[in-house]
Amino acid sequence: MSEPLGGQSGAEERRPPVVVVVTLLTAVLTVLLIAFAWPAARSEPRDLPLAVAGPDAAVAQVSAGLERARPGGFEIKAMADRGAAVRSIEDRDVYGAIVLDPQNPEVLTASAGSPAVAQILTQVAAGLAAQNGGVAPKVTDIVPLPKDDPRGAGLAAGALPLVLGGIIGAAALIQLLKKEQNRVPAAITFAVTGALALTAVLQFWLGSLEGNYFANASVIALSIAAISLTLLGLEWLLGVAGLALGGATMMLLGNPLSGLTSAPEMLPTGWGALGQFLPPGAAGTALRSVSFFDGAGSGRPFVVLGCWLVLGLVLCGLGAARDRNRRPAVHGRHEASAVTV
Repeated sequence: MSEPLGGQSGAEERRPPVVVVVTLLTAVLTVLLIAFAWPAARSEPRDLPLAVAGPDAAVAQVSAGLERARPGGFEIKAMADRGAAVRSIEDRDVYGAIVLDPQNPEVLTASAGSPAVAQILTQVAAGLAAQNGGVAPKVTDIVPLPKDDPRGAGLAAGALPLVLGGIIGAAALIQLLKKEQNRVPAAITFAVTGALALTAVLQFWLGSLEGNYFANASVIALSIAAISLTLLGLEWLLGVAGLALGGATMMLLGNPLSGLTSAPEMLPTGWGALGQFLPPGAAGTALRSVSFFDGAGSGRPFVVLGCWLVLGLVLCGLGAARDRNRRPAVHGRHEASAVTV
């Protein structure tokens, strides 16, 4: 009976102290809070592209007023007239516009591009009304959100499942498929089927997306594949540490910095730009562009997603090549052992 007790004692000694475990869990909880709460708590316009249409003198006056009200908040782009401002919004060059027409002042928004920015521009309209003796400019939503989801809640809430789809998919395939070479086609297949399902829920059930169903699904599929293949490749090369590193990057950086709930320009300086170079941010921007703006502004996000997809395939290829190089060496050692015997 003494041996089992001794074995249990040894196992207990190898376990980390309670203080270490509690400290580690506290650190993890703190990191999670910072990652998700900090960008939201510091959300405000930072060089937000905004068109101002009208005479040069009036444009300069309004630009100066906006700079005083929100220093560094807007990047003003002067436009000749309302038509040019509308085209700029539809091309996703700006988030909205102020039309300085003495007879019909107007503020143009695009809630499909960012409900948060549209709300800010509506507040700007109220400020302009105060400056103009109470004459409120007309607010026109050039690219509105769907009627079934006027606040964009479904699309914003879909950011987390989109990231988790790639992470959970990679983790599940690693556990269920012991042969690494089978994981790549399985991940691609899962990305397609998962995207079709998620898009169906967002577009046909919640009404959060518009446009072509298969075009929307292709964006989500590309995002899931980019995340899952990158994680599979990291695990193939680095083991569990690689999977943990990739998952933490996508969850703690990619998701909160995606700007899907507001806009990249609403996040702390530099972090919003970083988020657009990670799959969640690129996917969110591409999905808005494809669903509501006929693909305008989706070029760079697709390039980013494509680069991550290629990176994942390269990492998986390196892992497969390393395994192939190991097999002859192991086989050679076995043969040498057999000859010696």
